[in-house]
Amino acid sequence: MSNNERKLRIIPLGGMGEIGKNMIAMEYEDEILLIDGGLAFPDADMLGVDLLVPRIDWVVENAHKIKGWVLTHGHEDHIGGLPYMLKLLPKIPMYGAKLTLGFLRGKFEEFKLSESDVDLHEVTTDDRIKISKFFTVDYFRMTHSIPDNSGFIIHTPLGRIVHSGDFKLDYNPADGKTSHLHKLAQAGEEGVLALISDSTNAERPGYTPSEKDVMAAVEEIVARSKGRVIVTTFSSHVHRLQNFIRVAERHDRRVIIEGRSMIKNTSIAQELGYLEVKHPLVSSRDIGELQDDKVLFLCTGSQGQPMAALSRLASGTHSKIQLRPGDTVIMSSNPIPGNEEAVGRVINQLYERNVNVYYPPAYKVHASGHASQEELKLILDLTRPTFFIPWHGEMRHQVNHQKLAASMSNPPKKSIIPENGDIIEVTRDDIKIAGQVEAGVIFIDSVGRRKGEETTEPIIRDRQMLSNEGIVVIVAVMGRQPTVEVISRGVVDKNHELLNEIEKISMDSLKRGMKEKRRNNDIRDDIFYPVRRYLRKATGRSPLIVPTLIEG
Repeated sequence: MSNNERKLRIIPLGGMGEIGKNMIAMEYEDEILLIDGGLAFPDADMLGVDLLVPRIDWVVENAHKIKGWVLTHGHEDHIGGLPYMLKLLPKIPMYGAKLTLGFLRGKFEEFKLSESDVDLHEVTTDDRIKISKFFTVDYFRMTHSIPDNSGFIIHTPLGRIVHSGDFKLDYNPADGKTSHLHKLAQAGEEGVLALISDSTNAERPGYTPSEKDVMAAVEEIVARSKGRVIVTTFSSHVHRLQNFIRVAERHDRRVIIEGRSMIKNTSIAQELGYLEVKHPLVSSRDIGELQDDKVLFLCTGSQGQPMAALSRLASGTHSKIQLRPGDTVIMSSNPIPGNEEAVGRVINQLYERNVNVYYPPAYKVHASGHASQEELKLILDLTRPTFFIPWHGEMRHQVNHQKLAASMSNPPKKSIIPENGDIIEVTRDDIKIAGQVEAGVIFIDSVGRRKGEETTEPIIRDRQMLSNEGIVVIVAVMGRQPTVEVISRGVVDKNHELLNEIEKISMDSLKRGMKEKRRNNDIRDDIFYPVRRYLRKATGRSPLIVPTLIEG
């Protein structure tokens, strides 16, 4: 095959048109390289669903081609889906930085997975990894809200593909380690075939504030607080947690860790050397006689999760801690889309308890971990890609990133916005969408089901119907004295005349079916359809109707 005929295929399996479940496959001839494997959180109408992970049927079918799996960093939207995927795949070499693999090993323990099922390789942000014959990956550091965050320069037979990873250009990160912009500049000098870049804040002008700015805002609040201080943020935002610990130490406050994931992640980060503390982190059991102005809590619940520490504090159901007037709560995060109502409910409950509450945007206690327009333009200018793929964002973010790229003095020759599952075909001269693989979402419902078991779309639709329309159960007993009982939930009151009419329709159908000696399935249909027509006409609704026949 000549160079002009050779094609690289880039297949996003998640992360396009959405925030979360990031995953990309790259295929060249008989080799596949995988990037990340994240999860996302459900929309409000996905009733009973806990998590969303990418559907990887195509990956499973082509598992024999996979040569390696590289991980950008340890946030849930990049590694949270891996425990659900790994059990479907053979042993694959997986490359990640120390903290990333530390968080991943923590997940293995949680899901009772064996590390022997995966071939883990620890790398640094300065490493070059020869994955296979056709793929070599240069890691480079990009600042984010977590240490060991990486982007990739992926060397292929057709040219370099730069994957930015999640990033913002923070010149004052908690660990003092800034982004490897020189590596991007060098790649740009040598030639970049395509850039895949974070689009999350492509609508936002200017620069994203530094973690140092968040620390300063929080420190100002802590300095004037007389009572206990409770801070909530994502438990994997290690840079921010480090800064909050430093604030607590400067103001002579012991740090109390509260919430399962916060305890687990701070323990992993401290064990691996990513959290520096002067005094041991303790739990709420160990507060003892510490005065209120001598403690600072780091707790879970930034997204209003009902069973998280902050929600239980707000509702007064926490078993060990009760909020008191004069306490201060700092919410150092923005709600993930879909969680606004839950977060708002917690904030209102906190105000009802007469505590001081600080949250964005009213207070500058949070900063995004993603680049704004001027930072995105710098990456475009340094890399000067031939082709551009805006990634990691909803459609509005991707379109605005595409427009930003087009506005550059040296714009990409062509840019495309793919959907999950699209096959992006790249040659030296062109980039286009040349087909699609099966890609979608798997709904994970871990309550009352085996951990990680898929919940199907018909189940979700039934839950939505029950929520919106209610249910009518018709129990029809066949025999010499046939009877019908109608049970309704969410449709009408118990003694409503409508139930009497349903009972009459059902009894008529039951008697007629018995007289004509029709099959049970046919009698069920004879009950179902007239009742459905009647309910639609009488109420304008279409509740779930469940006719049940019992032979008496």
